[in-house]
Amino acid sequence: MGPHPAVAAIRLAVRRVLHDILNDHRATPAAGPGHPPSPLVLVACSGGADSTALASALAFEAPRLDVRAGGITVDHGLQPGSDLRADEVVLRLRRLGLDPVESVAVTVGREGGPEAAARDARYAALDAAAARHGAAAVLLGHTRDDQAETVLLGLARGSGIRSLSGMAAVSGADGRYRRPFLQLDRQTARKACLVQALPVWDDPHNTDPAYTRSRLRHEGLPALEKALGKGVVEALARTARLSRDDADALDDWARRVEGSVRDDHGVLECAKLYALPPAVRRRILRRAAIDAGAPAGSLFARHIEEVDRLITGWRGQKAINLPGRVVAQRQGGRLVIRQG
Repeated sequence: MGPHPAVAAIRLAVRRVLHDILNDHRATPAAGPGHPPSPLVLVACSGGADSTALASALAFEAPRLDVRAGGITVDHGLQPGSDLRADEVVLRLRRLGLDPVESVAVTVGREGGPEAAARDARYAALDAAAARHGAAAVLLGHTRDDQAETVLLGLARGSGIRSLSGMAAVSGADGRYRRPFLQLDRQTARKACLVQALPVWDDPHNTDPAYTRSRLRHEGLPALEKALGKGVVEALARTARLSRDDADALDDWARRVEGSVRDDHGVLECAKLYALPPAVRRRILRRAAIDAGAPAGSLFARHIEEVDRLITGWRGQKAINLPGRVVAQRQGGRLVIRQG
């Protein structure tokens, strides 16, 4: 008798991702005599159902594919006893057979709000851990439900098609982060933990109405499903995939034409920018602002629209102040974006 359908589904999703990682690893030239014959894959595990199901599937599939498997848990220090809970997660990961396994404590700042600050601290810790262990990839337990929530949050911000594209299945430097569960719902992961008798921890922040994502999860999405019927989550996830395809194509177009709208000194020329489709032009402006020092996470659509008006609605406006002390100013037919 085969495994429970939920267990089979999560294992299949992880197996497919591990095959991709192996193919990428084999295509990468060896770093030298000490280059390991098999890649190390880490799972980021909070102890919740999604990441615990992911860790169990990785522990099952990795030995069958000659992949080394380890785990990382991040202690955000935001709740009493978080260090003890992180130690418990480490113990559970080791019992699954993962090695290396470690807990990393981080300090969460305040920039961008509590959710964004925690996310930034978490990814910085995961990046450092991956580099420290020489990991080929880090698996993340985001599900189709998480993807739907991300799309709705992007829609609420009015941040454009890239925000509506949600989370990528592969992201980060050199494709470090992999999300095997984006096509699976949250209940499948929870059911997999239940039938395998895997203990899980339910983060109280996930039900705290003080957090935007929590309100969306427990109030917003249920209200949408009540009004529109079942299938909203699947539709939003499908929107993310389609939006990502469109956004990737537009990003590629912007990269290819960017050089043609700069003068011999590399300064952007307003007339040439004006001739481009708005979606392409705004991508060039956003990239120029980021290159000048504007933090990508703080640069919103409204900022780029203001800069865009220096090209499409020029009436002698003053310089536009952007995040990161970056200034955009029109000077004699040129658009100068620099540190102020």
